[in-house]
Amino acid sequence: MSNRTGLPSAASALGGLDLLVNNLGGGGDNELAATFLESTDEQWAQMFDLNFFSMVRTTRAALPSLLDRRGGIINFSSMSGRIPHTAPLTYAATKGAVNTFSKGLAEEFGPQGVRVNTISPGPVRTEQWAGPDGFGAKLAAARGISQEQLLRDVPREMGSTTGTFAEPHQVAALVAYLASPLASAIHGADYAIDGGAIKTA
Repeated sequence: MSNRTGLPSAASALGGLDLLVNNLGGGGDNELAATFLESTDEQWAQMFDLNFFSMVRTTRAALPSLLDRRGGIINFSSMSGRIPHTAPLTYAATKGAVNTFSKGLAEEFGPQGVRVNTISPGPVRTEQWAGPDGFGAKLAAARGISQEQLLRDVPREMGSTTGTFAEPHQVAALVAYLASPLASAIHGADYAIDGGAIKTA
C-alpha cells in the first residue's frame, strides 16, 4: 500500500480498519466558472484529482483491511451527480463518476462482505457556504448580494422543498446510521440529503 494516503500507518496503529468514509471534495480553482467553454483541461484534471482520484487511491489502500474485517465504505457524492448543473460542470461530472465508482465497488466487494453506500448531499451549512472565505462568500460577491441573502436563496434555487440548508450534524447522523449494524442490509444505496431537491423517484 502507498504511504500517500496515510492508511497503512492508521491500519497498523488501530489493528485494522472497519470503516472508510471518503468525504473530501470541492470546486478547486474552478468554483465560479459559468460555462463549459470557460473551463480548461487543467481545471478538469484538477477537479477529477481532487474529487475522484483521491477517493480511488484511498479506497485501494483501505480495501485489504476492510476485506479482512468485513468493513464498510461510505462515499460522499453530491446531488450534482444526479441532477448535473453547470456551476461548474467539472464538479458535477466528478460526482457522477463517484456514483458509478461506488456502484461498481458495491457489486465487486459486496459478496466479500464489504458494504458500500453513497451519500449525496444538497447544500449543507458548512464553512464552505457560510464561512467568510468560502465558496458562499465568493459567490455572493460575484452576484453583488450579501452572504446572508445568498444563504436564503440557494436552497430554493437548488429546488429544495424545505427551503433550508441541511446541517452538518444531520449528515453526520446519516453516516453513523449507515456505519452501524442497524444498516447491515443496506448496500449499494445512494442516500440524498437535500431537502427534497431531487424530484425523481
